[in-house]
Amino acid sequence: MWYTCDQQVTKGSNVNKLQHNHLEINGIKMHYVTAGQGPLVLFLHGFPEFWYSWRHQLADLADRFTVVAPDQRGYHQTDKPSWGYEIDVLVADVVALIEALGHQQALLVGHDWGGAVAWATAMNYPHRVSRLAILNTPHPVAFAKELRTNRQQQQRSLYMGLFSLPFLPELLLKAGDYAMIGLALTSATRPDALTEDDLDTYKDAISVPGALTAALNWYRAAARGGMQGLTGGKVRHCEVPTCLIWGEDDPYLGVELVEATRPYVTDLVVHRLPGAGHWVQQEAPEEVNRLLGQFFT
Repeated sequence: MWYTCDQQVTKGSNVNKLQHNHLEINGIKMHYVTAGQGPLVLFLHGFPEFWYSWRHQLADLADRFTVVAPDQRGYHQTDKPSWGYEIDVLVADVVALIEALGHQQALLVGHDWGGAVAWATAMNYPHRVSRLAILNTPHPVAFAKELRTNRQQQQRSLYMGLFSLPFLPELLLKAGDYAMIGLALTSATRPDALTEDDLDTYKDAISVPGALTAALNWYRAAARGGMQGLTGGKVRHCEVPTCLIWGEDDPYLGVELVEATRPYVTDLVVHRLPGAGHWVQQEAPEEVNRLLGQFFT
C-alpha cells in the first residue's frame, strides 16, 4: 500500500482540535479528521453522512485514543471515482488507511453502510481489527436472510431497490433542496438530536459535485454483487470481539435483526437503547460514548 499525506489543523465546534488530513490510498485521495493520542479508533460513517456523524464520539474519546473518522470513498472531500464501490474495494480502503496511519490494527466502529464495511473488514482481515463496534447494522448474512424471509424488513428496505436504479434516485433526493435527505436524517430521532445547522451541514456535504451519485453507487454495486456484495468475500463468520449497539426505534432495520446476528459472531455483547433510532450515535451520544469507551478499555 502506498500513500502521501497533507495536513491542516483546524478548530471545530464539537471537538477541541481536529486535524483535517488527506492520504493517497488505494487509488483515491481520502479526507479524514483525527485527534488525540493512543490506540487507533477508526470510525466509518453511513449514508447520507460523512465524518461529521461521529463528532460527539471524536470529542469524547480523543483524550484516550487516536480517533480517526474518514469521509469514505465518494463522500464529501474524498475522491469520487466512477469505480470501486464494491464492498471488497471499500474494505481495501479501510485496510490501506490503517496501514497508512502507521498502525497494524484498529478498534473499528461502523454505522449503517460503514457498519457493513466494518463487518466485512473484521471477517476478512481479523488481524487488522482488535475489537469491533457496530451501530444499528446487522451482520450481512443475517440481513440477507431477513430480506428473503421477513416481509416487514422487505418493506423497510424498499428504498434500497430504489437507490440502485440509474438517474431516478438522484432526481428524487435533490428535489426540494434535498428534502428527502433531511426527512431521512430526522426520522425517528430524538427531538434535539439534529439541529437545523446539522441538517444544513449534511445537505452541503451530499451536494458536493459528484457526491450524491457516488453515495448511491454503493447501493448499485451491492445490488450487482449479491451475497458477496454484502460480505466482501467468502468468510461468513466474525471471530473478532464485537459490541453491537442498537437504537430500538430504527425505522429502517427491525430490532429482530439483533437476534438474527448472534449466530454469526463468536464473541458478541449487545446493548439495546430504547428511545433511540437509526442515527443512534447522534441520538444517544452520551450512552454510545460510554459503551464504546467501556468496550475499548
